[in-house]
Amino acid sequence: MAFEFTDANFQETAMDTKTVAVVDFWAEWCGPCRMIGPIIEELSKEYDGKVVVGKVNVDHNPEVSMKFGIRSIPTVLILKNGEVVDKQVGVTTKNVLVQKIESHL
Repeated sequence: MAFEFTDANFQETAMDTKTVAVVDFWAEWCGPCRMIGPIIEELSKEYDGKVVVGKVNVDHNPEVSMKFGIRSIPTVLILKNGEVVDKQVGVTTKNVLVQKIESHL
């Protein structure tokens, strides 16, 4: 299951990690978010131990969402060494996300 990032754990689990972090900003009411959700779940299993893959519920975690200026969801950020190195706004395919992740490993 994909990791659940929160305002409380984001710094430690996404920003300070020594690996790449893939962060899906989503909300329960968002139809496109529900479309990309299973892809995020698959990626979390496939990259287990290599990449931190998780989700931030924007309704429950406004601090992280504001910090990154999230205005549209779903938005997937790829972080490395605490910096945003790639971004995908809107629904996309698993292949696109895999290419983005692999380019930063």
